[in-house]
Amino acid sequence: MKKKKVIHMVRRTGISTAKAWSIRIIAVLLALLVCAFVIVGITGANPIAVYGGIIDGAVGTSSRTWITIRECVFLLIVAAGLTPAFKMRFWNLGAEGQILMGGLATAAVMIYLGPMLQDWLLWIIIIVVSMLSGLVWGLLPAIFKAYFNTNESLFTLMMNYVAMQIIDVAIVFWENPKGSNSVGVINQVGKEGWFPSMFGQQYLFNVILTAITMILVFSYMRYSKHGYELRVVGESYNTARYAGINVKKVIIRTMCLSSAIAGLAGAMIVAGSSHTISVSTGGGRGFTAIIVAWMSQFNPYAMIIVSLFLVFMQRGSIQIATDYGLNNNASDIITGIILFFLIGCEFFVNYRLEVTTIDEEEAKA
Repeated sequence: MKKKKVIHMVRRTGISTAKAWSIRIIAVLLALLVCAFVIVGITGANPIAVYGGIIDGAVGTSSRTWITIRECVFLLIVAAGLTPAFKMRFWNLGAEGQILMGGLATAAVMIYLGPMLQDWLLWIIIIVVSMLSGLVWGLLPAIFKAYFNTNESLFTLMMNYVAMQIIDVAIVFWENPKGSNSVGVINQVGKEGWFPSMFGQQYLFNVILTAITMILVFSYMRYSKHGYELRVVGESYNTARYAGINVKKVIIRTMCLSSAIAGLAGAMIVAGSSHTISVSTGGGRGFTAIIVAWMSQFNPYAMIIVSLFLVFMQRGSIQIATDYGLNNNASDIITGIILFFLIGCEFFVNYRLEVTTIDEEEAKA
């Protein structure tokens, strides 16, 4: 009887942390190798010299280092916000819109209240209203999920586009100068509502705000009753109901927390960095943060490593595009290759290929 070899995809029942991260490190090395071939094909330059340019672009000067840190903390705070929802298996794809709504509320406070209030009071109001705006933007899909079991992925994704249209409407009223189709730099002269520089560093306030947020979120997740409840709901609605947990309440409460933190990220971008508002304020961070949270398996220390790596390569890729006279598409290609390998390696973390031998007659049957 003839034998036949068959390859099966088998889910891993368990994998050590060391082995999982070894797979990810191999994926990173392979991504860098592929990027090297692409770089040679595009520029004809020595890939080692190009990687030197990437390092220079990311941390070559104090200014570039702080920009890298700034972009990293933006990703971290959004990833921290997504974590409670994702642990509950509520797939919040609307962080981009929640960032925009938080940024919109921040811009409104800066424009209308900036000349009237002291800075310290403006900062408090900005933080509160940005979180409330993000919360409201996540509340609607949470209610529909809790009471009507709608698809939260589609609902939150569509809310992103609604947020973009609202920003476009706001720009019509806030154009500066008129006819520019842009808000311009808000309060450029008096800097009312701008987050403060600390120890001479413009973005240190954002770093501290992100660190505090991450500590609070992961303490909430690990040590609070609410954190325990959302984990149980994430495992099984039926188990949660059997344990006496109000599933609807947990869904709404958790999503409100998730979207409020994304709204706070909008405040950090508008009041702490760009000092303007547009449809591109989110900059795709709401989607990139999904990769950061998922790849890190919701581990805060891993989130720091993953976000730093992504931002490091992104900033460095922009620099080499400038050095070699390329457009931004070249840096996007390099970033895309890295993301492809990072996402793809998760298959090998969660699954393995197994070769078995069976009889051909059994295979036909």
